[in-house]
Amino acid sequence: MEPPLLILAGGTGFLGQHLRHYFTRAGYRVRALSRRSRHPDDLAWDGRTLGPWAAALEGAAVVLNLAGRSVDCRYHAVNRYAIVRSRTDSTRVLGEAIAACRNPPALWLNSSTATIYEDTAGPAPANTEASGRVGRGFSEMVAQQWEAEFNLAALPRTRRVALRTAIVLGADGGALPTLARLARRGLSTPHGHGQQWVSWLHIEDFCRAVEFLVAHPALAGAFNLCAPEPLPNAALMALLEAHYRPRWHLLQPRWLLEIGAFVLRTETELLLKSRKVVPQRLLEAGFRFRYCSCAQALTDLLSQLP
Repeated sequence: MEPPLLILAGGTGFLGQHLRHYFTRAGYRVRALSRRSRHPDDLAWDGRTLGPWAAALEGAAVVLNLAGRSVDCRYHAVNRYAIVRSRTDSTRVLGEAIAACRNPPALWLNSSTATIYEDTAGPAPANTEASGRVGRGFSEMVAQQWEAEFNLAALPRTRRVALRTAIVLGADGGALPTLARLARRGLSTPHGHGQQWVSWLHIEDFCRAVEFLVAHPALAGAFNLCAPEPLPNAALMALLEAHYRPRWHLLQPRWLLEIGAFVLRTETELLLKSRKVVPQRLLEAGFRFRYCSCAQALTDLLSQLP
């Protein structure tokens, strides 16, 4: 009997590499759709147009789309256009490919982001899938257009799940190695006032949550992929401070972060937006996190960093 097939679109980055390894160990055959093939089973695509790659979706167990231009850039008009189109185009063309299948994939998981929710300050309740307040800024509108494109295709035989993923922490990619490197050099102080909320997820729990959603055919719609305990930025930085104990401490007021973001060609929103999100639907469905607190996650991950 052939192993179930998972098609991984945009699967060459940090999250994609972990998912590929995780699902391969779980007994799946994984084929990535990528502009730059790194594996004999990978398929070339441009993320915009149908091509020979579309035939591989026939009879697949799962299609998982992670494609999208990085948001770690300046939000000028050209980059904004690329951020939106890279997400909506890849989602649209996957929908077209699935709709054309005689034996369509049973499940389509599509990336979204926990940044769909508005900036949540102070003691305000955390955003759940049912009660979350959707924002109206650029990042929130990107997420809404992304999910709207995902829900647009008529696919009656394919279950769909939108992954509203928070910041994923890992030792070999994502934000944590950079934060750790800066903390060792004295930048372990809060970003700005430090009261903005950080929603996060250990990379192991990210992969486990995706597997959980695959394994439960009654689950569909949007799911928050984040740990159940968000924490203020100041508390996150205090954990890094306690681990590295740098000799000096450099303050990071907003004005200094703005200068740094300009030099590094990125946006302070990535550090200063308050993301307070909880995974209500996952918890109600019975998913159990291995890393509920950020302290647990950092104890595991920081020991793996050089």
